[in-house]
Amino acid sequence: MRRLYEVDLLRIIAALAVVVFHYTFSAWMQGLSPVTFPVLGEVTRYGYLGVDLFFVISGFVVLSSAWNRTPREFVVSRIVRLYPAFWVAVTLTAVVSVVSGRFPIGPVQYLANLTMLNPAANIDNIDVVYWTLWAELRFYLIVFVLALVGLTRRRVLTALWGWLALTGLYELGLLPSAADLLLQTTFSHYFVAGMALSLLHRFGPSWELVAILVLSYANAVYRGLGFAADVAERYQTGFHSAVVIGVIWLIFMVVTLIALEATAGIGRRWFLVAGSLTYPLYLVHAHIGFVLLGWFGPLVTPYPGLKWVLLAVLIAGMGALAYAIHVLVERPLAPRLKQVLNRLARVPVRARQVGSRPV
Repeated sequence: MRRLYEVDLLRIIAALAVVVFHYTFSAWMQGLSPVTFPVLGEVTRYGYLGVDLFFVISGFVVLSSAWNRTPREFVVSRIVRLYPAFWVAVTLTAVVSVVSGRFPIGPVQYLANLTMLNPAANIDNIDVVYWTLWAELRFYLIVFVLALVGLTRRRVLTALWGWLALTGLYELGLLPSAADLLLQTTFSHYFVAGMALSLLHRFGPSWELVAILVLSYANAVYRGLGFAADVAERYQTGFHSAVVIGVIWLIFMVVTLIALEATAGIGRRWFLVAGSLTYPLYLVHAHIGFVLLGWFGPLVTPYPGLKWVLLAVLIAGMGALAYAIHVLVERPLAPRLKQVLNRLARVPVRARQVGSRPV
């Protein structure tokens, strides 16, 4: 199947939306930066919805990548994709946080964060953006179970109907709160929609897929307005419901057009390069950026025009750091880690326990 370079473009757009949201709205609204962007912030405050786009893309891409892999290959591919850049990002963020004194971090918290499983032990994330990784891991578990059963169009459709139904039951208060640990009802509709669009791209449209997408969008609007209210309360500000609804609609429409290959004419190979920076950029930009804004902000506040220079340099610098992580860490380390994991997966458990060499 043709590589959808348009998805790579969407990924970097989503990352930049989150970056700009943090630098031009979240940072000064939380008192982490003296540099304010009151006019621009009226627009960029909606950049948090870049995460919503991430989840739709994840549903689309992860199911597509799992389709031609064994369960073991799927697990290995996810570990290789997530952890090398994450280990570096966690370490860099921890060092900057400790040196600056802005975000206190303990050794147990640092080590727990390296596993990416720290939320399960109720240990705080080192960086505010890491919460999405815990959501992704739980989504991967669902795809892994599907891969174990065997991925077919009918089985995936059944799983999507079941996920939507359980989401509805949870929202009606008919399921215990613990069920949300797996269901993730605040964002389940995005993963479901992404998986449905993956089926649409692979097998073509059907009434079931249309129905799933309509229901997913309806729940996305319902939960999205509630989530926007929570964000508004956190920052003591407001969000226009029409804008939130419109952005969610745009997310669904754009990814649907890509799944239908209606956007094939705009795909370019360089989108792949931009998309490759998405993950490391997302991982390193937040707390390190907040620290830098706190350091350099007082120097530019007397000169209003310089704040735009600081913003541009900060975004460019984070992009350069993301590129360095991609080139120096992800590219060389990923294939080596994959070899090690594949070798370990092929060693019989009994042989590993007694230290003998497998035949």
